[in-house]
Amino acid sequence: MTGSEANGKPVARERLTSEQAIQGATGRDWATWIAVLDAWGAVGREHGEITGWLAEEHRVQRWWAQTITVEYERERGLREPGENRDSARAISASRTVGVSVDELFGAFTDPAVRALWLPGAVLREQASVPGRSVRFDWTDGSTRVNVGFLVRGDHKSQVALIHERLPDIETAATLKIYWRDRLDDLKYLLES
Repeated sequence: MTGSEANGKPVARERLTSEQAIQGATGRDWATWIAVLDAWGAVGREHGEITGWLAEEHRVQRWWAQTITVEYERERGLREPGENRDSARAISASRTVGVSVDELFGAFTDPAVRALWLPGAVLREQASVPGRSVRFDWTDGSTRVNVGFLVRGDHKSQVALIHERLPDIETAATLKIYWRDRLDDLKYLLES
C-alpha cells in the first residue's frame, strides 16, 4: 500500500504489484523507483518516454518498465486505477504456478495448450522473449495483452499480464474477472 494526500491526510491505496515482486524483479523497492523517477523529472514526461528510459538507462525488462511507469503515474495522480494517461483503460492479473517458467511460457505461446485454458480467445503473437515476455494483439487488434514471466523457484514461476487499450471501465471490469478466472484455469491445468 502507499499513500496519497486527501484533505491533508494520507490515503492508503493498494499497488497493482507487490513490494516483494518489484524488488525481486528489479532489485529496487517502490520508494526507490518513485524517487528515481522524481529525480529524473518523470512527472512532465510521456508514458512511453518513461518506460523507454527505464528499459534503456536502468536495464529494466519492458514489462516491468511498464509496471513501474503505471504505478508511478498512479502515485503522482497522473492516472486513476485502471486508466491510461490517454484515457484508455487497462487491467492486470497475475498467478504463481507450480511449474517451470518455460512450461508456463509455453502455455501462452503454444496455441494447442492455450486453447485448453483460454478457449475461444483470439490472440495474435506480436513479439516475445522466450521465458521472459510475450505480447499479443487481442481479437480484432484494438486491445493488447502484455505478459511477463518470472522464475520463483525450481518448479515455481509467476505470470503477470496487462490487458491494455480497453474502450471503457465496464469492459475493464469484465476482463479483470475474465483474466482472473482464466489464470485460475491455467494454474489448475498445469499443476494437475
